[in-house]
Amino acid sequence: MIMALGSAWKHMSWLYYQYLLITALYMLEPWERTVFNSLLVSVAGMAVYTGYVFMPQHIMAILHYFEVVQR
Repeated sequence: MIMALGSAWKHMSWLYYQYLLITALYMLEPWERTVFNSLLVSVAGMAVYTGYVFMPQHIMAILHYFEVVQR
């Protein structure tokens, strides 16, 4: 069990390092990285929330338009 947790931790650390390299965040100071990640999570959260709230209405409107669902 401890070995599996250590392996999972190593893998997550490797993925985080890859994220830092791909986005070039490794060049930023820790406080700048925190601000960037906070903004990224906020924008992603707002996009998911907006999709969750408004997509059903748009899908139903499209289905009514194409007469797949009757009123």
